[in-house]
Amino acid sequence: MNYKPLGKSNLHISEISFGCMSLGDDHQENSNLLHRALDNGINYFDTADIYQKGFNEVTVGKAFTDRRDKVIIATKVGNVWRADGSGLDWNPTKAHILKSADESLQRLQTDYIDLYQLHGGTINDPIDETIEALEQLKEKGKIRYYGISSIRPNVIREYVRRSNIVSVMMQYSLLDRRPEETCMNLLHEHNIGLLTRGSLASGLLINKPAKPYLNYSEQEVIEATRVIKKVADGKRLNSEVALRFVLNHPSVISAVVGMHTFDQLDESLRVVKSPSLSPEEYRLLQHAIKINTYADHR
Repeated sequence: MNYKPLGKSNLHISEISFGCMSLGDDHQENSNLLHRALDNGINYFDTADIYQKGFNEVTVGKAFTDRRDKVIIATKVGNVWRADGSGLDWNPTKAHILKSADESLQRLQTDYIDLYQLHGGTINDPIDETIEALEQLKEKGKIRYYGISSIRPNVIREYVRRSNIVSVMMQYSLLDRRPEETCMNLLHEHNIGLLTRGSLASGLLINKPAKPYLNYSEQEVIEATRVIKKVADGKRLNSEVALRFVLNHPSVISAVVGMHTFDQLDESLRVVKSPSLSPEEYRLLQHAIKINTYADHR
């Protein structure tokens, strides 16, 4: 397993990391899967306070109670389930962040969170108040570092300019290259680590039937998977090529992959032993379909 420093932090993150949102409802089964990941070199585990309405943090905390010093745990804050469970509201206020951090610490059964991420954000948020809360948590030792999970270039620019974020989590894949236009070079320039999600495009790049995705037509999705299969050439899985494409960019620290079965974990771990893309393979993938860009929040 390769490990990279996460921005200006002293956290070294495995290049394939575990997106915990896909975990099931059985603590023992989850623990077995999480420990298998850790035993195979994955050290970064990403959850959020809203996943399974808190259960996800609980199950991650239970799994790693006796191995806390071996793992990097990240969670998120800002979204709030409505009382009737009908959906989420957004709350980036200082009071909510401070309260939520304590609740996450309790569910995770830990004294500190390695990476605390704002779970979204808008340009109209009280950004300075949000940053103040995150800095206060850091000063008190409740979190080691903080970052944001956002796809909005205007929000990301503000946090790069005004805060001490060490990371940004963004959706990025062969079918979503929007971050390349406005964000990836900016983050690289400021030594802020990029964590990617959605790198398999909800399975469209590996095994799910083609359908329109973002602004791409079904035919364009088919073409993208055709080129991935061409590069794989029967020697690699489509998932290996898709994840290697993401990891090829110098700003990307780790691909956060959602897994809920041992087979999915083993498939993701194959990437670790998979060779990097050659310049020609990378060029083929880059030109598979036209690059897309952000239409909003620029």
